[in-house]
Amino acid sequence: MSKKLQKIFSFFILFLISISVAKAELIKPRSDIQPSEVVKIQLLGLQNNNNNFEDSGIEQTWNFAHPNNKKNTGPLPKFKMMIKGKSYQMLLDHLSHDIKKIGSNEKFAQFEVIILDKLKIYHKFNWQVEKYTLDGPLKDCWLTTVVSSPISLGSSI
Repeated sequence: MSKKLQKIFSFFILFLISISVAKAELIKPRSDIQPSEVVKIQLLGLQNNNNNFEDSGIEQTWNFAHPNNKKNTGPLPKFKMMIKGKSYQMLLDHLSHDIKKIGSNEKFAQFEVIILDKLKIYHKFNWQVEKYTLDGPLKDCWLTTVVSSPISLGSSI
């Protein structure tokens, strides 16, 4: 597939994803969702955390967490507390985000994510997704394995 077709396909997938989110449906992992799209889905959810229902963005993020990650951060009520805590609360209702791929292969992809929080402070994260390889409904889906602690980059003002 040419790069132009890949871009058109990615745009189309993101368009469909945005329609799904607008209809209050949480997106489920699928093998056709690319690594950068997984990060985008999670960030859009967190940016619009309560738009569909209370903590819908956190639940959307949870849907794309790798099972090994869920063992460390879950169950869901514990994950919600973690996201609302001091370390990650700036992700909730943030104003904007930028995603830049910094490395990948056929099994993992790593991104630098910079968000502008609602207090207009920039924060940087390293976000890693991995392809799930075990049999079952998540086989070949890209799922988040690591989100680093934030690094404050200072005010935008």
